[in-house]
Amino acid sequence: MLTPTEVFARMRDNWLSDAPTFEGDLLADDVVIEMPFAAPGRPDRIVGRDAFVAFASAGRAALPIRFDDCHTTAVHETADPEVIVVEYELAATLTTTGVSASAPFVGVLRVRDGRVAGWREYQNPLAMALATGQPPP
Repeated sequence: MLTPTEVFARMRDNWLSDAPTFEGDLLADDVVIEMPFAAPGRPDRIVGRDAFVAFASAGRAALPIRFDDCHTTAVHETADPEVIVVEYELAATLTTTGVSASAPFVGVLRVRDGRVAGWREYQNPLAMALATGQPPP
């Protein structure tokens, strides 16, 4: 059974191999994915494996990026053995323009029975828009 730290390592591996962040078998049926600082017009909460897989697939198609690196700054264990807080920086290239950029993130990962039960990702939507050439939110 995977620990939260092992699940995050698998997420990193998936980003860097251009695989979906969360393969279907890595998500609990009732997973909750939260993006508290989502840009206007974007969901800030998605419930359920199928709903998230559909959302993520559409997002990757709309924003063709290649993750080049993921530097983990810190992994903080919590009093709850199912939960870690990770600080990391993703570097990516927008494949349509060749523009490369990086941005810092903080994620709160809950793993239950070896599967992701919750993922809350904090990112700066303005920095992401500027990095990808999108209009600022």
